[in-house]
Amino acid sequence: MALTGKQKAALLLTSLDVATAAELLKGVDPQMVQELAVELSYLDAAGFRNTKQTADVARQFCKSLQDESTFHFKSFLREMLKNTVGQDKAEQVQQEIQDLLQRRDPFISIRSADMQTLAGVLGTEHPQAVAVVLSELPPKKSSEILGLLSEGLRVSAISRMTAISAVTAEAKARIAQMVHQRVEAFGAGDQAGTAIQAGPEQSLRKVAVIVRNLDKEVRDGVLEAIQQKDQEAGEKVMNLMIVWEDVPQVGDRSLQEALRGIDERQLALALHETNEETAEKVKSNISERAAAMVNEETSLMSAPKKEDVRQAREKVVKVLRDLNRKGELTFVEE
Repeated sequence: MALTGKQKAALLLTSLDVATAAELLKGVDPQMVQELAVELSYLDAAGFRNTKQTADVARQFCKSLQDESTFHFKSFLREMLKNTVGQDKAEQVQQEIQDLLQRRDPFISIRSADMQTLAGVLGTEHPQAVAVVLSELPPKKSSEILGLLSEGLRVSAISRMTAISAVTAEAKARIAQMVHQRVEAFGAGDQAGTAIQAGPEQSLRKVAVIVRNLDKEVRDGVLEAIQQKDQEAGEKVMNLMIVWEDVPQVGDRSLQEALRGIDERQLALALHETNEETAEKVKSNISERAAAMVNEETSLMSAPKKEDVRQAREKVVKVLRDLNRKGELTFVEE
């Protein structure tokens, strides 16, 4: 039997626990809830509902979420609302959703704007506005946009990003609204993103990652400009470009070069209570003999001092930073 959309939705609800299903149906038009209940009752009474069929529907739904080529959230939402509350009401609900998202995260539409369009808009904005917008974008996208800006604006914006935590939420919202309006005028997209709330150290870390992704010549010029303006901030940015948590993203050849001069005792200390991904990354980039010796050192280790662990990790990070300064550090594609 070929299932209708409502029948699939009804079966999908049965794959959830009662509390989750009830929470999901809150706010849904009572008429639609009744129709789903009727469909489910029919499937049950007619003998069409069974564990295998329910699992198949849930599996299809999960696959559709993972397969971007077949599942498009906007069209899914639009059709679902249209079939549930009608065309006119669906448009109203979609606008209300968009307004709520915009209030929750003023940068939501900017974050997914076309890169060339956004660079064109930011290219004529004040450096402070550019700094605020770049601080709210994913680091890789910020780096790419920086590469499209003029040298003067690029350096000025990066310098201001080191002190972005001093900008109030109200000021950020005003900048977001202004840039959003200009982006809309260029016909940019409006897919949802994720709001970023960061403290001073997190803000500097993000600046550091953005700078790290720039071409070496551009990066060195930006770092020099930051240091000239604020020596302490410049040094922090340089150090935060590479931290222990970056190890899983370092290219294998670069990591092998960095680990070559670190003895097994220090590696065992560095890997103490680290996450599995980092431990696996390190061990897969040293010889089998060295990995066995690290495991042996780990088994003999009781409770090392936190400072010893920190220093051991810093030795690895220091070598990675040296490679980065020379432009010899590579990262795996995200």
